[in-house]
Amino acid sequence: MQVRIAESWKSILNGEFEKDYFKQLTSFVKSEYQQHKCYPKGNQIFAAFDYCSFEDLKVVIIGQDPYHGIGQANGLCFSVNENTAIPPSLKNIFKEIETDLQQAIPVHGNLESWAKQGVLLLNATLTVKAHQAGSHQKKGWEIFTDAVISQISQQKEHVVFLLWGGFAKKKGAKIDTNKHCILTSGHPSPLSANRGYWFGNKHFSKTNSFLKSKELDVIKW
Repeated sequence: MQVRIAESWKSILNGEFEKDYFKQLTSFVKSEYQQHKCYPKGNQIFAAFDYCSFEDLKVVIIGQDPYHGIGQANGLCFSVNENTAIPPSLKNIFKEIETDLQQAIPVHGNLESWAKQGVLLLNATLTVKAHQAGSHQKKGWEIFTDAVISQISQQKEHVVFLLWGGFAKKKGAKIDTNKHCILTSGHPSPLSANRGYWFGNKHFSKTNSFLKSKELDVIKW
């Protein structure tokens, strides 16, 4: 695995790349990609950082691990490639945006436009073996993404963290609540959303209200 990451993040994360756990993780991921079909493509593993520079970062959304179906994962959490069916969780995200902001549901599920506006779409685990959800968990990615969240918390201010579901909320333990805005709700997956834990959270309008209050550009969701 080549650590191909945007320049703006290199100085922030270089220390992690030198640690033993990350070297072991690199060896594991290289081996997995050589022996098995894995997602996303190798050059998209760090896409969340490539599309959202550290300087521009305003919002963080935390997912769990990449989609493991053919042609879905593109390195951005909850996002899928264009011309790919929109997964159920993303459909529910779009439904909430529709009611919260009174705007039309997008025709595709590629969230690159969010990332380019300063939304870090960060999965806790950045790779996965095809058709095996969670197959690359507990190999070191979680340590790395915890470090990412800690660095953002320490070095930035006025960032909105959207923590959806129990897994994401646990990642929130590393965030300084005095400097940042944390919004929590149930996960947008049908299991959670249909029980009333997702719809109506208004996280998208609340995010923009907070950004506006800090004289920052709002996100065009």
